[in-house]
Amino acid sequence: MSAAKSVRLDRLLANLGYGSRREIQILARTGRIKLDGAPLRDVEQRVAADDAFAARLTVDGEELDPLPGVAVMLNKPLGVTCSHKEAGPLVYRLLPDRWRRRDPALSTVGRLDKDTSGLLLLTDDGALLHKIISPRQQIAKSYRAKLDRPLRGDEAEVFASGALMLEGEDKPLLPARMEALGESEALLTIVEGRYHQVRRMFAAVGNHVVALHRVSVGGLTLPDDLEPGEFTVLDASEIARIFAET
Repeated sequence: MSAAKSVRLDRLLANLGYGSRREIQILARTGRIKLDGAPLRDVEQRVAADDAFAARLTVDGEELDPLPGVAVMLNKPLGVTCSHKEAGPLVYRLLPDRWRRRDPALSTVGRLDKDTSGLLLLTDDGALLHKIISPRQQIAKSYRAKLDRPLRGDEAEVFASGALMLEGEDKPLLPARMEALGESEALLTIVEGRYHQVRRMFAAVGNHVVALHRVSVGGLTLPDDLEPGEFTVLDASEIARIFAET
């Protein structure tokens, strides 16, 4: 295993959003940065940017924020947009204020539209982001859809056929799995991410989605106790679940 990258402590803290290097020097001079419980005054020293060192450091009595390379699972509420710039409530505002100043910045892994809730991934790891969204990976994503009208009975066969063509497109969808959960509710699992795909699939079979909630990405499932608007930092085993076959 290679040694952890060495970085100046003030730069590390600045990249985590704790302030400018000057502001971090003030934090140190006033005893608000501590290593193993003792005030740490020299923030120009180089340190190992790894979890072992981060676990020894506190700022204002709190554990250090996750180091770069973080992945987050958030339960996206309805009415929130996956954007940095659009008007109205934004998904990034659900994170701590300091996290919005991180460098590299956190980005959503794909998007859920404003009217879709559920499992949303965010990361500052560009390689991980692109691996998850790569069409080659064909990572399954499952959605619970509530429908305006009762299922007619042949939807699962149509979706699994690999022949369904969406309006305005010239390439059929890859096969998808559907399980009826009730007269007008279904669990749909897709391996693509076309624009409003789930809504358009049900429209293609004469129905209308009135509520849509993503419950899983790959083998990673949204926990029942993660409330809308809440998030959790993923560990290595949870990230690996994303790529597990489902």
